Amino acid sequence: MNVAKESYLVDEKGRKVAVMLPMKRYQQLLEDLEDLRVFAERRDEPSEPWEVVRNRLEKRWSHIK
Repeated sequence: MNVAKESYLVDEKGRKVAVMLPMKRYQQLLEDLEDLRVFAERRDEPSEPWEVVRNRLEKRWSHIK
């Protein structure tokens, strides 16, 4: 895993008040937040067991084998 080098902005008392990080890491964090938003939005939707989904997909794509 790559460890991003963060830089901090501090106030006159030396307290960290902001952080600067590489653009790539910032974009990754935004994508993670979007994933979490979608997950939270869908948490009450019904779910299906993996076996049911896998069987449905295998039937749908069995002609390709």
